[in-house]
Amino acid sequence: MAVFLQMKDVVKRYGSKLSVDHMNLEVNEGEIFGLLGPNGAGKSTSINMICGLLSKDQGSIKVDGISIEEQPLEVKRRIGLVPQDLALYEEMSAWDNVTFFAKLYGLRGNLLKERVEEALEFVGLQDRAKERPSTFSGGMKRRLNIACSITHRPKLIIMDEPTVGIDPQSRNHILESVKTLNRMGSTVIYTSHYMEEVAAISDRVAIMDQGHVIACGTQQELRARVAHEEKIILTADGITQDLIEQLTIHPRVRRVTQNDSEIQVYVPSAQNELQDILFICSKHDTILRTLQCEEPDLETLFLSLTGRTLRD
Repeated sequence: MAVFLQMKDVVKRYGSKLSVDHMNLEVNEGEIFGLLGPNGAGKSTSINMICGLLSKDQGSIKVDGISIEEQPLEVKRRIGLVPQDLALYEEMSAWDNVTFFAKLYGLRGNLLKERVEEALEFVGLQDRAKERPSTFSGGMKRRLNIACSITHRPKLIIMDEPTVGIDPQSRNHILESVKTLNRMGSTVIYTSHYMEEVAAISDRVAIMDQGHVIACGTQQELRARVAHEEKIILTADGITQDLIEQLTIHPRVRRVTQNDSEIQVYVPSAQNELQDILFICSKHDTILRTLQCEEPDLETLFLSLTGRTLRD
């Protein structure tokens, strides 16, 4: 499979702060590539450099074999960016918004009209074409943002947190749109704070932390890295700090996380350690509400590699 995006030893500094640290990344043509990382990991900085919106300090970036440094306009013609912050003109109609961005890519005349109609229909907003985004819901604005980015039929579509702050129905619509765009021939890079989104649509996943990629592969390959670790999830009343400490010092407990009434206990084998975990809970008069055991997933890997959850 041909490599469509290549980042090699890319560095970006802001003063003394190293935002992207000798980053190496390859995205294959025709795949949906998930990019995960907490705030400050360097995802958005990397995306801005790929799109030519931000200059790198070191290294090389090529899109479709073309250097962003040597031929920036050729690279930009191949990319459609759906930014994390909405890029819309609130007082212009949906039609005029899409038309404006389409013209930036040189579309004119009948072709322009056809592509604008096509983009609005694709995101399900053709019946709201004459209305202004200021009257739209958050989910509709996100969908319009996508329409603005695809009129020129980009070979690479980059979606930076496209489902932030929207309802579940709009989220599902966007995820289905991503898969459809991919089937139509676009390579997609998708970043999110929602692990389940990336797991649902991605062919391969890269995990970023502190400015560089710390793991990359198919979901099966990544899960294999933590195949030795399982998770016991408890919801309970009466959780105390002493309980958490007792669970943490158990010799076969790798780590413990707590979120309100939920405790997640990571162990080599849930079957072997469950009895001990329940015994410790009973000693602390904890009232157990639910119990489940899970095999390793991307969240487990992320926590194992970085020591924190994706939303930290």
